[in-house]
Amino acid sequence: MTKSNTTPKASITAIGGYVPEDRLTNKDLELLVDTNDDWIQSRTGIRERRILKDPKKATSFLAIQASKNLIKKNNIDPSTIDMVIVATTTPDMQIAATAAYVASEIGSKNAFGYDLQAACSGFLYAMSMAAGKIESGRYKKVLVIGADKMSSIIDYKDRSTCILFGDGAGAVLFEPNNQGLGWQDEYFRSNGTQRETLCVKAGGSLFPASSTTILNEDHYLRQDGRNIYKSAVSAMTESSNIILERNNITGEEVDYLLAHQANERIIEAVSKKMKLNSNKVLKNIANYGNTTAATIPLLLYDFQNLFKKGDKIIFAAFGGGYTWGAAYYKWSKLIN
Repeated sequence: MTKSNTTPKASITAIGGYVPEDRLTNKDLELLVDTNDDWIQSRTGIRERRILKDPKKATSFLAIQASKNLIKKNNIDPSTIDMVIVATTTPDMQIAATAAYVASEIGSKNAFGYDLQAACSGFLYAMSMAAGKIESGRYKKVLVIGADKMSSIIDYKDRSTCILFGDGAGAVLFEPNNQGLGWQDEYFRSNGTQRETLCVKAGGSLFPASSTTILNEDHYLRQDGRNIYKSAVSAMTESSNIILERNNITGEEVDYLLAHQANERIIEAVSKKMKLNSNKVLKNIANYGNTTAATIPLLLYDFQNLFKKGDKIIFAAFGGGYTWGAAYYKWSKLIN
């Protein structure tokens, strides 16, 4: 059904971010596993990642800090926020939504909140949920947070995963826009047939926590890197090109690609297949590694001063599940 021209678009009006102070460099990892700085950088583009070392602080801490950064910087009354979505793979607890706790801790007493788990595609999916709520007219301010404490599920003896992941959080506030700017289009897909190639096996209802799962170290993230690479490049390229085609946009007309920061080689392969110039492809993976649901909002946070009103932005992501997709966004002015 075609929407009325008077239907508001969902627009990002404020951005916040947070990464922990502690750095885990490639040199540090050389002391933990059989690897070296040159090997890691040449295969992933990562130099260091941030780690939340305090065992008493969880994903909610990261999400709260990013949200407070957004609220303080933009002088927002948190009680005016209607809804809080936290995209995360590492919730504080299995039961008790992290989003509900975050909303309470930041003073969003009039908001309801829930978590969204779509691995590395989580923030992209959560932005879609927020856009739908704004376009419905029922909600005026939706806070979307991508946050993960990946260090809590990483085996630092496993070279295939420990070099990739870091901790962090980013947040954006969505509000209605009546100038046609904001969320324009999306194309999302999923396929569960290969879920074992990127998963945390234990802790759910299929393999509940037990002495056996602990001894087998099944609570750590495991992945088949080669399979993931091929699937990610193919899926992100296809979904991005579908978005371009049905919105009559060429690669030359795209101002920026904000792709999930999983591996620099994946990002470059996708951008090349989209025929984008390298200066249109934004990256911060060297500094943070793969922060899962936090990579896209941290890109927005780091590069927010680069964007101009009307800029055409393509978001793309791929994650465990498998989940993947792309979205088209027209930039609008931030509050500050």
